[in-house]
Amino acid sequence: MKIPRFIRFFDRRDSPISGRLKAFLLGEDISPGMVSTAGIRVNEETALRVTAVYACVRVIAETVASLPLPLYRRLDRGKEKVTTHPLYSILHDMPNPEMTSFTFREVLMTQLLLWGNAYAQIVRDKRGQVLELWPLSPSGMELVRDDKTRQLVYRYTEGMKTIEYKAEQIFHIPGLSFDGVKGLSPIAVAREAIGLALATEEFGSRFFGNGARPGGILEHPGVVKDPEKLRKSWEEVYKGLQNSHKIAVLEEGMKYHEIGIPPEDAQFLETRKFQLNEICRIFRVPPHLVGDLERATFSNIEHQSIDFVVHTIRPWLVRWEQSIVKALLLPEERKLYFPRFNVDGLLRGDFKTRMEGYAIGRQNGWYSANDIRELEDMNPIPEEAGGNLYLVNGNMLPAKLAGSKAEGGENLNGQTEKQAGANNTVGEKNGINAGAQGAQRGW
Repeated sequence: MKIPRFIRFFDRRDSPISGRLKAFLLGEDISPGMVSTAGIRVNEETALRVTAVYACVRVIAETVASLPLPLYRRLDRGKEKVTTHPLYSILHDMPNPEMTSFTFREVLMTQLLLWGNAYAQIVRDKRGQVLELWPLSPSGMELVRDDKTRQLVYRYTEGMKTIEYKAEQIFHIPGLSFDGVKGLSPIAVAREAIGLALATEEFGSRFFGNGARPGGILEHPGVVKDPEKLRKSWEEVYKGLQNSHKIAVLEEGMKYHEIGIPPEDAQFLETRKFQLNEICRIFRVPPHLVGDLERATFSNIEHQSIDFVVHTIRPWLVRWEQSIVKALLLPEERKLYFPRFNVDGLLRGDFKTRMEGYAIGRQNGWYSANDIRELEDMNPIPEEAGGNLYLVNGNMLPAKLAGSKAEGGENLNGQTEKQAGANNTVGEKNGINAGAQGAQRGW
């Protein structure tokens, strides 16, 4: 087929016209996807018309995109941020001149949730360091193996052009997979559940579009000369939501008989509710995060949110972190550097719970005042004011050192035996008195 001259304009890489529009102008099929048993074509774009799918994809993608993603250097004990490494600013700030880190991760996470794979082109300098990352649409990506080298080749089609990338040129995050190379599309796997949700929405739209009345039959006692004209005149008066509940006037002994199934008999609303939970089950999202508060209470909603972080978000974060190490760090850097999402903000409890936890950590010596202030996003206290001091209860000693003595007849608390004995006598008396009070009060 000869391509029209004006279509050639769309071949330019910087053209604002999308490939789908160009396909439409060329008369090509622009709605690929599998047809579900309900008769609905399901693909990654039509699936987003289901509000539950859109809400699940959005809440996971935005959550992952909003988490801090610094690059760390491994220490003998612990870790430290490496802000001077070129990859730090790419992951944490801007992967390319046109996108922020949030936007980039949101795009790739959306691809993962819909297609089961996320791709980005890697632009490197002469030393092999990553300079930029550019998202590539999974709909145009094909993975093949070179016959000679048996290496993976990423074949990307954009419009009329096909480009082949080597494995080291592509940042690829696969989802759930059979072979560990290419992930399965959740939309394709769950097309029946999503197709049923689309079918119920279409049924509801058509139902209300027909005046919220089921289909029926007009019965005439005689012979109707022009039944088509009668049907059209009936629809003009009574069809449509704006004409619902109008009073019908039947002449010449005509009768109206309903033949449709009312929505309550077909359990229309129950089906829609079930499909919402079905889709939440696919994406492993608690229903309250997509607006279904039917089973959410004040006592369990906090634990559901923590469960969302642990069982839904965490596996995606591990996929991201390991894919970054594999594709974006040089081989000699992988033992020294690593990325790590910070999920502390998602796991924070209410103010009282946090303060109680900080108090336990402070009193037992694993938190300093500045450690706590950093977690609460507050400025540190100067070191000379004791901001970095780690305090412990003075009465606590290692079990193997209990009762041991220091030089000069002093124990590890700096007390002589006489002082310690006096203190023990006082303690015993206080213990007896406290025990008596407890017995009187029923403790």
